[in-house]
Amino acid sequence: MHELRIVGVRVELPTNQPIVLLKEVDGDRFLPIWIGAVEATAIAYEQQGITPARPLTHDLMRDVLVALGADLQMIEINDIKDAVYFADLVFDGDVRVSARPSDAIALALRTGTPVRCTEEVLDESGITMSEDDDDEVEKFRAFLDNVTPEDFAE
Repeated sequence: MHELRIVGVRVELPTNQPIVLLKEVDGDRFLPIWIGAVEATAIAYEQQGITPARPLTHDLMRDVLVALGADLQMIEINDIKDAVYFADLVFDGDVRVSARPSDAIALALRTGTPVRCTEEVLDESGITMSEDDDDEVEKFRAFLDNVTPEDFAE
């Protein structure tokens, strides 16, 4: 299992489809996941420290977990089928709740919960690149501007 950090939300051009970009903490693979606009907004708001006038769904989920005393241990991105990613919210006692990765990531940001990914998913969909190499980062940005979900389907 590999821990990932949330790099941020990007937009694929020309379709304007949001992508959440994750990166291995102890590696150089990136994991792009196509997400919905609502989830992209929820992730971006939290990363930018924007507090909406009323709680978003993910804020509500966090508040319910706190009120119930539930301890969210980690988010686990654990499968990909037909270019669709799957994740679990993992609680104490290995209690698992299936979730869309975008919702799980938005919740992880609000709770400080680590995001982890299986080796199999990273092997299938991870993109290797060094963040330190400016040319490579620019190439990656160009890649994000032109990549489509079908590029990750087998």
